[in-house]
Amino acid sequence: MKISLRSLPWLLPLAMASHLFAAARDDWHVEFPPVKIAGNLYYVGTADLAIYLIHTPEGNILINANYPQDLPLLRQSIAQLGFNYTDTKILLLSHAHGDHDAAAGLIKKETGAQLFVMAPDVAPVESTASGRPAAKVDRVLQDGDTVELGGATLTARLTPGHTQGCTTWTMRVADGGRTLLAVIIGSPNVNSGFILVGNQKYPHIAEDYVRCFTVLKKLPADLFLGAHGGYFGLKEKFAKLRAGGPNPFIDPAGYQAYVSTKEAAFRQEWARQKQHPGSPAP
Repeated sequence: MKISLRSLPWLLPLAMASHLFAAARDDWHVEFPPVKIAGNLYYVGTADLAIYLIHTPEGNILINANYPQDLPLLRQSIAQLGFNYTDTKILLLSHAHGDHDAAAGLIKKETGAQLFVMAPDVAPVESTASGRPAAKVDRVLQDGDTVELGGATLTARLTPGHTQGCTTWTMRVADGGRTLLAVIIGSPNVNSGFILVGNQKYPHIAEDYVRCFTVLKKLPADLFLGAHGGYFGLKEKFAKLRAGGPNPFIDPAGYQAYVSTKEAAFRQEWARQKQHPGSPAP
């Protein structure tokens, strides 16, 4: 029997999300120009796997590590901006998935940076079960902790669900006489295979997602950023930036719309799984 997506409305957004996720993966290891977001905040990741650099007089902070194979592109991007990769003093993460933390151990080894991680994600980050280089955590973070270096202050907000220690980073960015509030979303996504109802390994996962969205909806955001370029339209905004005009990364409306869309998708999937226990996200 042929099943139409139109006959099962809940399948349509999930199928579209799966298609978009697959498309985004094609950009995971593709070179992308380094970008000044605003002030001392820069994008130095690939075409989709986001890495952010905060430059200070006392050295640099990096957010995310990506995969070991992406490190040559990271070094190249930092050099193109006129900064030194080896000046990295602090390494932060959005969450403990390989596309964001697999190279953390290598970055520590090459730069001597200290690794700060939200408490629930420490064990998976330090694990070498997948064969990746060891990454010893130097500071364990709790919700609301701040990280300071050279006049820059970042605040770690626990936004769990995607992982138990998923972290959204916020900071004030001085840019041309104004102060902009940057929000770098960890991840609000319910990935394929995620079990929201009856998850033995993560029993409170759905409640954690609710907490995640409660936090995200309350955060004031001028600069809308995230752990993947696809979250905030990196390619499209970079094209607008090159064309001139207002800074396209200043997008508070886009931030609110994104959070609302992701919360609706989560609640729809949660409701589906309540009706079909044991059926993980497609």
